[in-house]
Amino acid sequence: MNGQRVRRTVEEVRELAPDEASRTAGNRLAGAASWTQTGGSASGAVWGLCKGSGRTPYRTVVDLSGPAYRCSCPSRKFPCKHALGLLLLWADGGVEEGGGAPDWAGEWLADRAARAERAAVGQAAPVDEEAARRRAERRAERVTAGAVELERRLTDLLRSGIAGQERTGYAGWEETAARMVDAQAPGLAARVRELGTIPGCGPGWPARMLEEFALLHLLDRAWLGVSGLPEPLAATVRSRVGLPTPAAGETVRDHWLVLAQYDSVSPDGRLTTRRTWLWGSASGRPALVLDFGPPGRPPSLALPVGLVLEAEARFRPGSAGLRADLGDRTAAVAPTGGAPAGVATAEALAAYGTALRADPWLESWPVVLGPVVPIPGESGDGGWQLADAEGSSALPVTLSDGGARAGLWRLAALSGGGPVTVFGECGHRGFTPLTAWHPRTAEVIALG
Repeated sequence: MNGQRVRRTVEEVRELAPDEASRTAGNRLAGAASWTQTGGSASGAVWGLCKGSGRTPYRTVVDLSGPAYRCSCPSRKFPCKHALGLLLLWADGGVEEGGGAPDWAGEWLADRAARAERAAVGQAAPVDEEAARRRAERRAERVTAGAVELERRLTDLLRSGIAGQERTGYAGWEETAARMVDAQAPGLAARVRELGTIPGCGPGWPARMLEEFALLHLLDRAWLGVSGLPEPLAATVRSRVGLPTPAAGETVRDHWLVLAQYDSVSPDGRLTTRRTWLWGSASGRPALVLDFGPPGRPPSLALPVGLVLEAEARFRPGSAGLRADLGDRTAAVAPTGGAPAGVATAEALAAYGTALRADPWLESWPVVLGPVVPIPGESGDGGWQLADAEGSSALPVTLSDGGARAGLWRLAALSGGGPVTVFGECGHRGFTPLTAWHPRTAEVIALG
């Protein structure tokens, strides 16, 4: 991270834990009594010796710019409980910064700095444009072959009917997804895996499967004709197929309010995706920041809902103007104490419809609704709606994968039957509420 680093809060540190057991153990090691020879550097590192079960204390050092961790304990968890305890102690102001690092910490930090410098030199090396062009052409040929094969698979399945898919099982779809991976089209592979999870998954699954068929067919045909598409749409198609997109896009510097943050796990359980929604206070622009965690490790980006940070957001092309990478973060600032201006439900649907023109595969669009009134379903367990305060129209409420029904009751309690401002994702199945603001105190409350 460039510029002045943002000091992590205790809650942000706890989010780094790979599991609940590590979080609990880290909390027990967050006191000064567990540590000796703690210290920190202005360049962004903390270190210390933690008392263990043996005579030799564990040597723990954390590079805060990653964060990255090093500990002499035998744990295979990352970060281990000692690194979490040290970070919690530091976040609570219990580590005095200044002075030089001990040899065992300094050597590791110097090695990391040297590797980063070598990587930077490598990035600055001249690029063989002709070789890069040939590699891109070969990959495009593989993706095209994969798309053609996938079209045949979909055509055959539709001709035979989808009624038997509930008995066929997931194995066939996993095999097709693996072939898309071989074709270097991870975006197609991901959609195929999701398609394979639909059969037998609740009432109305055949209709949902046909919807996904249509979207996958549309993506296949778009890729096969990508050379004739307008460049913004072509960039979206390349991104959806899974080709890398250049990070160099429009850069917006703003005070960004963290509207929501939640995790989802891939169907194969191998990847955790953390979605962080930001809102630019000056630009009025939403931004979606994605971070990924491999098995056993949570994504590293942890920004609590309600935080406001001054930062650069570099928007990627081909993402309906949403996908962004956080650049220079200079400081975290105090929340403004108010909610962004909300729109009516009809305006939310119109915004989603406009976004679909840029990205037909867009599942939802970020919207701040307000003022709206949450209306529970007749059974209390389904059929929820968010109605405009004047009662002119309403949106059905849907929960994201793994969403908690308790969040809806929390929203109803917060409302007390009156209007509230709610942030969430507006899609073709309804509105998924993620965050709300207290109608009197303007306190931001996560609903997930």
